[in-house]
Amino acid sequence: MACIEARGLRKAFGTTIALDGIDLNVEEGRILGLIGPNGAGKSTALNAILGLAPYQGELKVLGRNPWTERDQLMRDVCFIADVAVLPRWIRVSQALNYIEGVHPRFNRAKAEALLAKTQIKRSSRVRELSKGMVTQLHLALVMAIDAKLLVLDEPTLGLDILYRKQFYDSLLNDYFDNSRTIIVTTHQVEEIQHVLTDMMFINRGRIVLDCSMEDFEQRYTEVMVPPEHLATARALKPIHERQVFGRSVMLFDTVDRGQLSALGETRTPGIADLFVAVIGGENAATAQGAAA
Repeated sequence: MACIEARGLRKAFGTTIALDGIDLNVEEGRILGLIGPNGAGKSTALNAILGLAPYQGELKVLGRNPWTERDQLMRDVCFIADVAVLPRWIRVSQALNYIEGVHPRFNRAKAEALLAKTQIKRSSRVRELSKGMVTQLHLALVMAIDAKLLVLDEPTLGLDILYRKQFYDSLLNDYFDNSRTIIVTTHQVEEIQHVLTDMMFINRGRIVLDCSMEDFEQRYTEVMVPPEHLATARALKPIHERQVFGRSVMLFDTVDRGQLSALGETRTPGIADLFVAVIGGENAATAQGAAA
């Protein structure tokens, strides 16, 4: 069953096209990475999904229209955009009391258990916590809500690597149960590669790549090619080529890995490598077209 379905989703701000008629289909129980450069349309897409902005086209989230049925939808959706939304004056115990009072699906005992794994004191005010601890608090509050969809927009921005790892480990071990759906946007794509089940590249308001991680691992191969095999490798039409320590590293789409292994050392590329190849190539082609 689809958690999110969109057909021809479009959003414009004056003459700026933020979403250019995109189609989406996110199945339940998946973890989707929505990846794109700044200004690509990620936040606009999330705002439409969360019912925070009107749009053109068809959009259903958990079977509901997010713009006209947002009140009902928010019973089943949680959202983390920036931990700074928590009031700095509030105490941890007060935050727990507030969420318990306003959300019918908040499990106080689960939130307390998650906080017990941290150094956060119930008597502390938010302003007394580090940014990493505020993120831990925010995540504990959200994960204690029995939601069907969790939306994370740059959730670990500004955190050090230790807190980022703890965040995603907690997300997988304490929250994800193969029935909930998670959408996450981040610029630190290599850190979430092991978390995702699916990834989607968005650029200039359009979806330019949409595949599962299984397809990603089968389709794409990176090869470090020595000088004597350059001509043969280039004849196989790599989608991207870069230089590393004087060697050419080429990225191939749907080329037999056995054939490629004869040309050099092969590996599955990182998401960041594929992102540079796909988005960088598209932007370069657009620039060349404009110049012409």
